Amino acid sequence: MAGSHIAIPTILKIGKGTLNNLGKYIAGAGMKNAVVYFGNGLIDMFGQQVMDSLKEENVTVVEYRELDSTNIEDIIRLAFDIDAKAQVIVGIGGGKVIDVAKYAAYLRKLPFISIPTSASSDGFSSASASLMVNGRRTSVPARMAYGIIADTEIIKSAPERFLYSGIGDMVSKITSLYDWLFESELGYSEMNDFAVMIAKKAVNSFVRTPFETIKDDLFLKELLDSLAMSGVANEIAGGSTPTSGSEHLISHALDKMLEQPQLHGIQVGIATYIMAVVQDHRYVRVNAIFEKTGFWNYVATLDLKREDFENAIDMAPQIKPHRHTYLHEEKYRELAKKVLYEDEVLKRVFD
Repeated sequence: MAGSHIAIPTILKIGKGTLNNLGKYIAGAGMKNAVVYFGNGLIDMFGQQVMDSLKEENVTVVEYRELDSTNIEDIIRLAFDIDAKAQVIVGIGGGKVIDVAKYAAYLRKLPFISIPTSASSDGFSSASASLMVNGRRTSVPARMAYGIIADTEIIKSAPERFLYSGIGDMVSKITSLYDWLFESELGYSEMNDFAVMIAKKAVNSFVRTPFETIKDDLFLKELLDSLAMSGVANEIAGGSTPTSGSEHLISHALDKMLEQPQLHGIQVGIATYIMAVVQDHRYVRVNAIFEKTGFWNYVATLDLKREDFENAIDMAPQIKPHRHTYLHEEKYRELAKKVLYEDEVLKRVFD
């Protein structure tokens, strides 16, 4: 793959009040006509701010709406209805609307600007989208964001469970990188050293950030920076291997099994701790972060069932049969289930 082109965001603005400068960033990139998609209920919250910012810089809004469906047929229709004048698609909201905007941008070959309103996962910076295909949540290729604009003031105002989800998704890079190493040592995969370095730097920088509360500006900025770096690590690797290992397989299995799954990063976080113990790798660090941020306290309120996680551990290898994570080997699945039932930390979470 010599000389392969790697897409990385051209605009990356993470900090206080960045949403007010949306118009400046778009106009500065030489774009004049924008399509703006909002998550459910968000026009009331941010619509005026966005419109004023665009108007000030003479950016024309050719289409402006709230979106709720992640059904692939709906999005294909939506994408091909976009006015030919459009030069950029902006998605503002949680994971859903960002997935829709990036997939519509991918279909129409337009640049896409990602404006997450919560830090619940690294989805705002990844080049794949989670959409409903034939009634099932499915990962499809999409467009890497041309711009990421994350306003820490907005992220701070989102319900805390979204922050816990982001923390769970970020910390999971500890186990996913170890799975990738395991896989490559067994000859199932080839590690990309640069992708590993970026994913590692992202997670280490995050877990070493000092904080009083998870709403500290520095902590939020670090969380968002690190989640953005994860998306870039995947882009370099040409897939999600650096940031998605056995812990993600457990979460995907839970999504398939449960009527009402928890937030992605919450499931992933719990599975990260289980797998860190199985891998005998940095589980003390994982536990310390979950303890200090209040992640475990939140998870303990969710009334989770051990059997669900047990079934998800068994189902994990079928989620990605071509991979070879720890959970693709029976002895480690058995060990994961033992951890699930016997680990002292998890007793607090499940009982």
